[in-house]
Amino acid sequence: MTGAATEPARRRRSEGLPAGVYLLGFSLFAMGSAEFLLAGVLPAVAADLGVTLTSAGFLITAFAIGVVVGGPPFAVLSLRWPRRTALVATQAVFAVSIACGLLGNYQILLVTRVAAGVAYAGFFAVAAVTAISLARPERSARASGVVVSGLSVAMVAGGPAGTLLGHFTEWRAGFWAVVVLTITAMIGCLRGIPARSPGRHPTAAPTISRELVTMRDPRLWVVYAITILTTAAYMITYNYLAAMLEDIAGLPGFWIPAVLALFGAGAFLGLSLGGRISDHRPHLALLTGAVATLALSAVLVAAIHHPATAVPTVFVLGIAAFVLNPALYGRVFSIAAQAPTLAGATTVSAFQLGISITPVLAAVPLSHGAALTSVCLVGAGLAAAAVPLILRDRRSHAGTSRARCRTAPPHGRIPSGAGGDPPQRPGEDRAHSA
Repeated sequence: MTGAATEPARRRRSEGLPAGVYLLGFSLFAMGSAEFLLAGVLPAVAADLGVTLTSAGFLITAFAIGVVVGGPPFAVLSLRWPRRTALVATQAVFAVSIACGLLGNYQILLVTRVAAGVAYAGFFAVAAVTAISLARPERSARASGVVVSGLSVAMVAGGPAGTLLGHFTEWRAGFWAVVVLTITAMIGCLRGIPARSPGRHPTAAPTISRELVTMRDPRLWVVYAITILTTAAYMITYNYLAAMLEDIAGLPGFWIPAVLALFGAGAFLGLSLGGRISDHRPHLALLTGAVATLALSAVLVAAIHHPATAVPTVFVLGIAAFVLNPALYGRVFSIAAQAPTLAGATTVSAFQLGISITPVLAAVPLSHGAALTSVCLVGAGLAAAAVPLILRDRRSHAGTSRARCRTAPPHGRIPSGAGGDPPQRPGEDRAHSA
């Protein structure tokens, strides 16, 4: 009787996520705040360092280069490290890079921004793999969603808070806060992340060749293309939201941060919903997010003219945009279950590439005299371009699942894992790759 009574409670506890997953999300919040903070204090940085605003803008580009170019090589370099070692090492390099940049001139700051970008990408990739290894197989996408939500909180809270701190003191203050938060998170990882990844087979040795063979799978590159297109689709609108809200909607300047925060709140909700859906139906999350981003970007062209319609549209756009992310990670780690580290690092690079290309894409209509709302239509077009790729990936996944069912043991049963593939947890005892 007692055993039967306690079974529902035990089941409810098992449905949660380990504390280590949330710790990784906090860590990404701390590090991600540095990415969103710089844009808000850029004029102050330029004035203090005696450079033009354009030159100061290269500091943002330097970080992006570090993420896109440096993440995958770091993943290969650290392939045989224990995951906790890789996490703590990247956090330490990140904190030291940010701190050294604050103590030097423009040239030193430029170099340290690249180093910080490499460390950030390395941490992001290993954290996503670690979160999945800590969670139960059927909670894999939700675990990756929690980690990615740290980036959403950094966007909505970390960056603006650091900018505000910089305005009241001086621009370096926000970055020193990032250093302190990163060190705090690093100590938390030392204490809260297991030295040995759970559920690993000690003889499964990670190899570069296995990682590279996995990267040859064309399904991965389809998911990367979806990642770039969908990320650019919502970020191109987000980057110009402040200008549209002020110039077109006529909102007073002091309301703009609140509306941007509302987008971030929607993003947080979208990540939560996306994680729950993606554990079992990843392509539903992908299609819903892409089609909704397409529709809402187009609707915003008209809705932005009135605050009463602009504000709720921005909130729902945040939900739609970030429903996608857990499913994207779920698909990558499902396809690359046997060698996830390099694949995970390349996913981070794909996200960053999607963010980085938005100024170039926006410049095409704007430089030809188009209205500011034209960027929303570009975003809608990018989301539309992702839909055929999502359908292709769904067909590929369905074919793989049918083939696996035909080769399964007569009395076997194939459980569903992240992204719908079998729950093969990536990694092993000593390293952060399977």
